[in-house]
Amino acid sequence: MSTAGLDALARDVIATAALPLGRARTLPAAVYTAEDWFDLERRAVFEAGWMCVAHVSQVPDVGSYLAVDLLGEPMVVVRDKAGTIRVLSRVCAHRAMDIMPPGGAVPEKGRRATLTCPYHSWTYNLDGSLRGCAQMQGAEGFEKKDWPLQAFRSEVWQGFVFVNLDGEAEPLASQYADFAAAIAPWDIGAMEIAIEMTWDCAFNWKVMVENWMESYHHIGAHARTLNLTMPGEKTWSEAEQPHFIKAHLPYTPEMRADLAAGKVPGFAAIEGLSDEQAHEWGLYLGHPCFMLLTTHDRVIWYRLLPDGAEKCRLLTTTLVKRQTKAAPDWDQVLAAETEMLRAFHTEDMAVNAAVQRGLHSRMAVRGRLSHLEEPVWLIQRHLAARLQGHYPEKARRAPYYGPRAAE
Repeated sequence: MSTAGLDALARDVIATAALPLGRARTLPAAVYTAEDWFDLERRAVFEAGWMCVAHVSQVPDVGSYLAVDLLGEPMVVVRDKAGTIRVLSRVCAHRAMDIMPPGGAVPEKGRRATLTCPYHSWTYNLDGSLRGCAQMQGAEGFEKKDWPLQAFRSEVWQGFVFVNLDGEAEPLASQYADFAAAIAPWDIGAMEIAIEMTWDCAFNWKVMVENWMESYHHIGAHARTLNLTMPGEKTWSEAEQPHFIKAHLPYTPEMRADLAAGKVPGFAAIEGLSDEQAHEWGLYLGHPCFMLLTTHDRVIWYRLLPDGAEKCRLLTTTLVKRQTKAAPDWDQVLAAETEMLRAFHTEDMAVNAAVQRGLHSRMAVRGRLSHLEEPVWLIQRHLAARLQGHYPEKARRAPYYGPRAAE
């Protein structure tokens, strides 16, 4: 795509995002299919923002590590001997080899006392400092302290490990202050991952996050699953925030009654939640692609790693309180809830892949959005703002729809 073509596409995105919700429509197909556009998003959105790569429970002990590839950067999340979580480059300081190449002898997660490059056996401590390098005595002026594994700028926020690739983003504590307050009752940093599933996705990252945040599709894709307990027409979104979106998926009265009567399968209820928090799914998107869902008994987190215009890698997880795992029926409940997660996510995978196929059709049109797709409109507004080098402003209004809407 030419520079002029990219500029025209960016102007279209900005103009579309400026439409009021009542006139909102979909973005041009090229922003979901063109590699040149994805490269623009890489610079303006991903590298300039915070990308979630892990949860602390994935590296629970000293020496625990998790290898991750993010936007072409090989990295490893590791807990060092002081208990500090670091995100280090996997690129050896000697000859630039990935020290944990995919499909190599070292598994993508585990526990190690040191990090060793298999090429020439340069060995690094868990803090990234160079520990050993044989036969380097002839290198004039060589000092081990000068040759560590490089570290990415990272932060641990609410139990999640984030990376900022360009090193310029505002700290998460300030970006996500309102987000942190909203999820504080779950104390997610003290939770543990109980279920993990990996998926290779043949669709654009925005197809995934748009599907994640709008619940209008409950009436179609999830008609026999989620729509029975959280009807799409009852969902609503909070007013715009610069760095995240929150949507509410209230339970039906029947679901509330069954929950009170102990008829709803699942994990032990989380204590300390408000009535609203205990009787809905709280759906969040931390821009650009941190997907989080809070419920009465668990938290669901999706780690999305964009790989190109039409592919991404997804890790779908369920987090629970540590004591929940001590329940006598833990194995049976875990098996049932694993199938539940797989079932509704498989429904989403099917529609996402079908959307990506449809975007290539010469018959694809710029559709109109329902008021229930307000989160899609908010995602557009965030993308448009980032293309212009800023963030949306926090809205000073009531929600457009739902129980707290302005009368």
